Amino acid sequence: MTTLNLIELTCPICETVFLSQSVVATNALGGKRTDFHERAAGMQPLPYFVHLCTHCGYAGVQRDFNGEIEVSVELRERVPLELTPALASQPTPGSLKYEHAAKAAEWQGADPRYLADLYLRAAWCCVDEGDSEAERYFRRHAAWRFADALAAYDGVPEEERAVITYLIGELWRRIGDDAQAQGWFDCVADEVTEPTAQLWVLEAADQQRRAPREWFG
Repeated sequence: MTTLNLIELTCPICETVFLSQSVVATNALGGKRTDFHERAAGMQPLPYFVHLCTHCGYAGVQRDFNGEIEVSVELRERVPLELTPALASQPTPGSLKYEHAAKAAEWQGADPRYLADLYLRAAWCCVDEGDSEAERYFRRHAAWRFADALAAYDGVPEEERAVITYLIGELWRRIGDDAQAQGWFDCVADEVTEPTAQLWVLEAADQQRRAPREWFG
């Protein structure tokens, strides 16, 4: 059961003071999809981990509304041009909130791994929203950003590289690009640093390469 609480936030772009719902507690069902999308009992909490100013469209996690945040010139200029016109009617879907948060974070110079996580969560929201086209769009952006993080090398801790490599493969598989998916699954073994502890990710990559299934045990 997901429990929410009202919090007061101040937008660092337009200085609007507004109320937003924040997650206090949630109970997972104990299962994750093969792209690590964890399900919760009852109302899904994912849309409430990010907050959006419905006046200008700026979005982010709670710390992004901290009064001490330093706003870049690019962010301040692009929000009214690109985010404000894209505001949807209420209630705002979770996918839009994550998309705006990802764009705002990019304009603030955030690292690719953080951007990838935001786009991945936007795709997860699309699953609940029943928007398969937008889901594939966000999965592509997540896959590209995760790949950028791996390319930077220090963008992903060594012990996490195999998992991220697998996840990129799974994202491409779900998009429908089997060639790219197979290529990334094949690379998982090269990124394993602890064979015993990371056996599960090798098995997951092999499973998804041979006979894809939806849920981890």
